[in-house]
Amino acid sequence: MTRSVKDFIDIKNPGTLDELIARLIEIRDGLPAGREAEVRMRGDDVFGRKLSISFQRPQTAEEAECDARYADAYRASREREQSRIADERGATGHAPRNRGRRLRMVA
Repeated sequence: MTRSVKDFIDIKNPGTLDELIARLIEIRDGLPAGREAEVRMRGDDVFGRKLSISFQRPQTAEEAECDARYADAYRASREREQSRIADERGATGHAPRNRGRRLRMVA
């Protein structure tokens, strides 16, 4: 099973309308088959605006190798965190309740 990765393409200064259309057609033709792209306008007046195109693509072999390298370390850190939380909760399996005074609602 191959995983998908969300990829982004940003168009910062499209220039003329014809240049923008040509660039969008080029990007569409380069998308993986059967993938839907999402186009958004991002940015603001201070830093500038850009078109951001996002789409799903198959994960490369290099990316899969990197994920595999760090998967064991990530799994071990999650197990340590779950163990720590279980120790804090004690043998009851849930967080201890505060048995102090209850707040009273006053109108």
